[in-house]
Amino acid sequence: MRITVITGEYPPQEGGVGDFTQQIGYALHALGHEVHVITNLDEEHPEDKDRDLIVHRQVKEWGWSSHSRLKRLIDGIQPEIINIQYQAAAYQMNGGINLFPRWQRRNLEMPMVTTFHDLRPPYLFPKAGGLRQWAVWQMAQYCTGVITTNGEDYTALAQAIRYDPKPQMRLIPIGSNIAPKPPAEFQRGRWRDSHGIGMNDLLVGFFGFQNHSKGIETLLDATALLVEQAIPVHLIFIGGRTGTSDITNRTYAREIDARIDALDLRDHVLQTGFTHPSEVSSALLASDICALPYNDGASLRRGTLHACLAHGLPIVTTTPQVETPQLKTGENVILVPPKAPQALADTILALWDDPDLRRKLGTQAAQLAAEFSWDRIAAHTAEFFRQLIQQPPAAKTP
Repeated sequence: MRITVITGEYPPQEGGVGDFTQQIGYALHALGHEVHVITNLDEEHPEDKDRDLIVHRQVKEWGWSSHSRLKRLIDGIQPEIINIQYQAAAYQMNGGINLFPRWQRRNLEMPMVTTFHDLRPPYLFPKAGGLRQWAVWQMAQYCTGVITTNGEDYTALAQAIRYDPKPQMRLIPIGSNIAPKPPAEFQRGRWRDSHGIGMNDLLVGFFGFQNHSKGIETLLDATALLVEQAIPVHLIFIGGRTGTSDITNRTYAREIDARIDALDLRDHVLQTGFTHPSEVSSALLASDICALPYNDGASLRRGTLHACLAHGLPIVTTTPQVETPQLKTGENVILVPPKAPQALADTILALWDDPDLRRKLGTQAAQLAAEFSWDRIAAHTAEFFRQLIQQPPAAKTP
């Protein structure tokens, strides 16, 4: 198949959607498919090769004016199917991409699929109100197919799509964007020593951008409680802080800096900043425990959770909002309530005191991660694309 993937971010830009697009592109190509990626403008390199992917860096901005540019690029590529990777923040909260399926469905003969990484609505315009969420629902309604990465989004979209012909839907979880591959010279003890972390100290790792959904305040408050107990604890924030696309994260990062100072944690907090995937892997492998206290509960749509699973880490995270049978507390993760610093601190401390449980959780986490390999994800995705290409065209939604 010749596949065109549209994404509002792509490496070297920072962002989970861009990383996902790159990984699924590699895996689809490995299956024999031709993959074209349409993404943000780079005037010096408007078209380049990323391994065997053809990357068209030619979209200046993602407002309504982007439609004509996208249409010209698609006409030139002549794909058999179009796949939009959607997360509002990846498109700078601009709603232009949300209306692309509706405005172009009559002009494009090939099927169009949107992969929803979450259902966060775009900004649109001041006082848009309910139109913001409507923009997400109608984006799904006017596609030929819809992919969701988790059960809660699948259920929400299935309930929101009301008119025939309804798009075909598939639930295909994501995988880890960070492979457990540190530099060849990596030694855990040497890495910790170089960062001022003793082998008998407790290093708690957090991976991901810092935004309001991640429970950073809870994690800092829990760390402060451990410090009060004279626990030799260090908290390391791994990876970029804010990402390239979502500018709202920058204000929040400043708030987090102020909270670190208010809790007098500056000597207990490390931040790697945006770094090479191998260095991210090193920091994860050097950690004793991974803490991901999401305010909205753990979800398999979180690439950061998948990365920690793939690294075989003992993970403390928060109880999912919807039943997620793959996450079994006491078996492959430990679940605590969201926004509960004392519970988080107590659980981290208990886990630090129980190396056997840490080993068990890490082993089971790695086994769970194997279920979300990129070759499996690509195979399911390609099978869905092929089904949509082969099915008779449906009547156009008015």
